[in-house]
Amino acid sequence: MTRSFSNPTARIAVGMFALAIVVILPLRADCFPWSIDMYRGPEIQPLAEAPRVTPADTIPVHGGEPPMSLEQATLKMHNPLQLTPQNLAGGREQFATYCAPCHGAGGQGDGPVAHILSKPPKNLISGTSKDLPDGYVYGAIRDGILSMPAYAAEIPVERRWQVVMYLRSMQQAATKGKVAGK
Repeated sequence: MTRSFSNPTARIAVGMFALAIVVILPLRADCFPWSIDMYRGPEIQPLAEAPRVTPADTIPVHGGEPPMSLEQATLKMHNPLQLTPQNLAGGREQFATYCAPCHGAGGQGDGPVAHILSKPPKNLISGTSKDLPDGYVYGAIRDGILSMPAYAAEIPVERRWQVVMYLRSMQQAATKGKVAGK
């Protein structure tokens, strides 16, 4: 014997039964204990305890440099390295790797990727950067400036100062060349 669902009352009854199952089953699943564990757990209030104090004589996580703004770097930072051939060679290597793609090998702002940048790179030789203090140039390398990215993670502290030293040597060579050419 087969039942036919041609009867509208039977169809409605089956539909209501199916709807009741679809609605009731999810509600029953919420009754299990794991659904309220977040309500019964212990409360943890932020700063309920004082933050941990850094122990004395520990190594800072920011690479040994105190965090500072570009203005503070301009005033406080001075190149601690001596002008040696090794430091100039290290600065030339870092400049060729990180600076020359945008600023060019000669620092004129004509690097191989300069044409694809939204803002042209600064001329480091005859532009305003030749008159800026070493701390400013160092801070710009470390933290980035305008459209220039920060290189703090890529270039270690000593190497950044070597780049500043190499840049100053290029600026001095360009100035001597202009004086000799007069």
